[in-house]
Formats: sequence, structure tokens, C-alpha cells
Amino acid sequence: MFKIQTLNNISPRGLSQFEADRYQVGGDVADPDAILVRSQVMHDMSFAGSLKAVGRAGAGVNNIPIARLSALGVPVFNTPGANANAVKELVLVGLLMASRNIPQALRFVDGLTGDDAAMHKAVESGKKQFVGTELPGRTLGVIGLGAIGVKVANAAHALGMRVIGLDPKITVENAWQLSSGVGQARSVEEVVAQADYLTFHVPLNDHTRNMLNAERLKLAKPGLVVLNFSREGVVESGLVREALDEGKLGGYVCDFPGVALQGHPRVIALPHLGASTHEAEENCAVMVVQQVRDYLENGNIRNAVNFPEVMLPHAEGYRVCIANANVPNMLGQISSTLAGFSLNILDMLNKSRGDLAYTVVDVNQPVPDTALARLRAIDGVLAARAV
Repeated sequence: MFKIQTLNNISPRGLSQFEADRYQVGGDVADPDAILVRSQVMHDMSFAGSLKAVGRAGAGVNNIPIARLSALGVPVFNTPGANANAVKELVLVGLLMASRNIPQALRFVDGLTGDDAAMHKAVESGKKQFVGTELPGRTLGVIGLGAIGVKVANAAHALGMRVIGLDPKITVENAWQLSSGVGQARSVEEVVAQADYLTFHVPLNDHTRNMLNAERLKLAKPGLVVLNFSREGVVESGLVREALDEGKLGGYVCDFPGVALQGHPRVIALPHLGASTHEAEENCAVMVVQQVRDYLENGNIRNAVNFPEVMLPHAEGYRVCIANANVPNMLGQISSTLAGFSLNILDMLNKSRGDLAYTVVDVNQPVPDTALARLRAIDGVLAARAV
């Protein structure tokens, strides 16, 4: 029986995908085969030797110690695209609220006093301060054309906006889904210089940290509205308030409040609502459970952030799965070790991703524990198991 530890509340619809006679699931499960997590920070956690997989019910994995788990040969799965529609809708809400000054108008109405006649008089005299901008003909720059970015770009184009996008690593699948009306930019600078509205949909890493900085902001049109539903560090810390006060930025919409921007009249800060819909939570949970199950039961890897995608149909024989460093002669050593135990290889698939590789081997008879121990003893092998 596989044991699954949950660190957050995971949608019951997802957890129901674990068959009760094959899986033990709960927050207090010890020595788990897999951990499911949403937002809990795992960086200070210690991991049992039984751990084989971590599944994040969402796209971002900044709360997970990827490097440490990789060194243990543990794939970290996420769910790209499962919450894309939820985030897209919230980005559109932010875009519309910023263009029509909706939060400011709501605060104005909440502050009205007197009877209906007095309120009506105040509304007529005060509404001119909330005159907004219509979106058709305005330019939206989209940085990051993954599952979310593509949906945002297409939706904005459908609203009549001119849309330009940037993603040097766009996948073929996402490129097919992108509207032909979305223009292609060659650099961040090009997007910033053309945009009336700028939205980010990228992970936070060394390449994207401070992607919008003071130098790039100098290229922007006065009054640029920035939407950041990606990660806080994508926009340089301390830049926004100064740019808003100087009029360089016309507004800032984000999904993570902070003290530095709290209460600013041109800031719309939401309490991390990007994936907070019933549908998105269910989609993420179902997707991550299916991926973790496929890995535990069949050794297949789909949507891991640290290991390559490896999908090998399991038609016959007995399967052994090996995570290893991407160095020369690993396949030779693995094959020789299996041969030493009279195990004949029926099928094999090996793929690499950066410094890591993953090998699935189907053999003609059960793999003894002694063979697994010998495989694990090979210098560079991080983990080996039979499924």
C-alpha cells in the first residue's frame, strides 16, 4: 500500500482518485511514499527515506526545496494549466478595474454621507475624478506565454486590444493555441516600450528576478499600468511606489499585498486569489494525483519541474526505474548490473534534463532486492526502485 501525506487541504475530488485499497492518505501519515502540497513552505522539512515523489497542486514551486529533492532522486510534480482559466479571469478583472478606476470609485461611494439627495449630488460632482480608459486600441504586453499567458493574450485580443507577447521558450502546444493576432516581441525592452498595460506570467528564478527594473521602466510610456499575478520578485522591490508617486506608473495590480504599497490609491492588491476558485482547486488536485499515481504505479514522469518527461507503455515484464546524475556510461553500468542478475531487457527509455537523468527499464522477470541494492550502489545513481 502506498502512503500519501497531505500538507494542505487538497480537494476531495482529487483525493478520491486514490483507491482506498491501495493508498493510505492523510495529514498525519508517517514515512510517506509521496507528499501533496499547495502553499505550505517545505524548505525546513526533513524527508523520510521512503519518499519517492512530491506533488504541488498548483503551478508555482517556490515553496519546495527542488535542489534538495533532486539530489534524493525525487521528482517534483506541478500542474501547469490546471488553474490557468482562474488566473486569466482575475487578470482581466484587474485590467478592467485599473482602466476604469473601480477601487477608487468604490472607496468614494463608501465614504458618502447624508440622505439620498445629498449622495446623488455628491456623486454627480465627484464622478469626474474617476474617468477611465477603454481597452480597445490600447496595447497589452504579455511577458510569459505559458498556459496562463496565452489565455490572457487571447482574451485581451478578443476585447479589441493590441497584444504583443514575449516568450523565447514558448512550447509548440502553446504556440498553436495563441491567437494569430498576437504580435511577437524580441525583448523585454521592446514590450515595455510599447505597452499601455504590462502583465507578467513567468516563474521566479535568476532570469526573471527584477525583470521590471528602474532601467527598463525608463523606456515605458508615462502612465503604464503593471499587472503582476506571477511572483512578487519579478518587479524590483521598492520601484513601484516611487514610480507611482512620480507618475511614471499609472497603476499597479498584484496578487500579493505588502506593507510598502498598502493603502496607495493607485495600487490594487489582492490576497493571493489567482487560483482561488472551486474549479481550479479541483482541477489542480485531480491533475497532481493522476501524475503522482502514474509515477508510483508505473514509473512515468509527466510535468515534473526537475526531471525529464518519460512515458513508457508497460505492456509486459517487470519494471525498474532509476534516477541518476546525467553523466557518461550510466546506461552501460545499469545494463551490466541487470545482466549480472540474468535480467533480460525487454524495453528501455532514458532521458535527461540538465544535470539529471531518468531511466525506465522493463525486464523479463522480477527484480530482486539485491539487484536494486547493486543499482543504488552505482556512483551517480540517486534512486532505484521496482514497480
